[in-house]
Amino acid sequence: MLINEQIRDREVRLIDENGEQLGIMPIGKALDLADERGLDLVRIVPNAVPPVCKIMNYGKYKFEQAKREKEAKKNQKVVELKEVRLSPTIEDHDINVRVKNTVKFLSQGDKVKVSIRFRGRQLSHTEVGQKVMECFLEKLGDVYVVERRPTMEGRMMIMVLAPKPTK
Repeated sequence: MLINEQIRDREVRLIDENGEQLGIMPIGKALDLADERGLDLVRIVPNAVPPVCKIMNYGKYKFEQAKREKEAKKNQKVVELKEVRLSPTIEDHDINVRVKNTVKFLSQGDKVKVSIRFRGRQLSHTEVGQKVMECFLEKLGDVYVVERRPTMEGRMMIMVLAPKPTK
């Protein structure tokens, strides 16, 4: 936003600090009015013909805007992507531990990437990995939404789960 002498337009549509329209006037007169009131002239709509300027306390405006952005950032939840690794030869107890961790991650609102790494001859039996993924999903219950179905990427089978949306 341009303020005071930075504005190079000949004429501007002026709005005062109360939001009332003062009409179209030369830039010099608008600057004098703003100076008279001890405030700044700020160009708020540069693309209009003529541009729209407002008389306001620019420092206070910038401070309030920064305060609003900080408040919005505070209320925002950053979604992380956690990873749980399985293997084609994993045992039941190990799956249960991974399920417990996955439920914890999903309840915190994070996404979970479930991966199985195939080594050597295991790569020719990817259907075993598929069964492990299905067993894992069965034990999870209904606390998730499958965002990306299990797919092979090189030597890895990857699936992404997201928390179930709350109403």
